[in-house]
Amino acid sequence: MRHLLHFLLPLAVGVSGVGAHAADAPAADRIGALPVIKNWTAPNYRMLSQALVEETFAKHPELQSLTLQGVPPGFQGSVKSTMFAGTFPERIGKMSSDLDVLVVEKGYTILDPRWNMKDTPPKVTILIPLRDKAQQNVGLAVVVFKHPAGATKTEKEYFLAAATIRDELAARIPSHAAMFAPAP
Repeated sequence: MRHLLHFLLPLAVGVSGVGAHAADAPAADRIGALPVIKNWTAPNYRMLSQALVEETFAKHPELQSLTLQGVPPGFQGSVKSTMFAGTFPERIGKMSSDLDVLVVEKGYTILDPRWNMKDTPPKVTILIPLRDKAQQNVGLAVVVFKHPAGATKTEKEYFLAAATIRDELAARIPSHAAMFAPAP
């Protein structure tokens, strides 16, 4: 019983803490019904990483969204990663999920075809390590593709398209630190 309490007590405290935060979160700090919990504040200038996201998104109409996550210089968050650039600028500083952290820390790639999901509009999500010009992992790119009804693109084709977009970004990222510098 004592072991069960050691497990359940932190879980109950964590759930009540999240619930309290969710109820207090303003509508602008939500993704649908879910609260956006932030753990970082971006600098007061347009970073290179944000400029790259905006330029890449404009070049690829097949994308539904594109976000970059990782560990900003000097980051002190309790979760080891945050969203630092993306097509939803109001979400910059959003705490990374456990899956996001796996990609940032371990270099995993995750392909989520969203089977049997009721996403509107339908999408395919790829979490892929973000690299710099030297091919060093510097974070995570979340590449979300539109997947309209009747689309015939395979998971392999989505993966290859995400890798191509990641490589386009890498060619323009001199280093980890450069992503957080002011855009030219």
